[in-house]
Amino acid sequence: MRALTETETETLFKKLANYTGRSLTQLIAPSESADDTDITTNNDRHVFRLHESRVYYVKLSLANLATSVARDNLLCLGTCIGKFTKTGKFRLHITCLDIIAPHARYKLWVKSNGEMPFLYGGNVVKAHVGRWSEDCPEHSGVVVLNMDDTPLGFGVTARSTAEARKLDPTAVVAFRQGDVGEYLREEDSLFTT
Repeated sequence: MRALTETETETLFKKLANYTGRSLTQLIAPSESADDTDITTNNDRHVFRLHESRVYYVKLSLANLATSVARDNLLCLGTCIGKFTKTGKFRLHITCLDIIAPHARYKLWVKSNGEMPFLYGGNVVKAHVGRWSEDCPEHSGVVVLNMDDTPLGFGVTARSTAEARKLDPTAVVAFRQGDVGEYLREEDSLFTT
């Protein structure tokens, strides 16, 4: 497990900034709840670490402890954010949903009749949209939630908010990138190395 290089960090932050916007800095900043007198305050922040082309989001104190474990014996550490492809691009995994959902810049809420088609791997159509963030541009990252504010997945908008209002009900408004149904559909290959 090692720290990311400059180009890897830039690629990762561009992908995360597509979903989180300016709140990306809150992912790596130390939490506000720690006491100033606590000696572990320095290690309370989170870092990104690379292990076998996968990027993990982990506390710095835990990452420092993991250096004593041999790379062959270390399976994973922290929350898997995604992986780098062979061409150098970064692909987010569904396991990062709990990390990006609270910091999402744009959100899309689906009605109850649209939850199952989305969880089975389908895109979001206009008829299934309950509401979504105002002024959402085209091709921007969006977190998909149900009407009870439970994160279901994430994707990329196919149209802006203004354009989507004029579309017919069967038109796609968001392309699915990942959904929580992947935990069942890809359980054999999701966590393999």
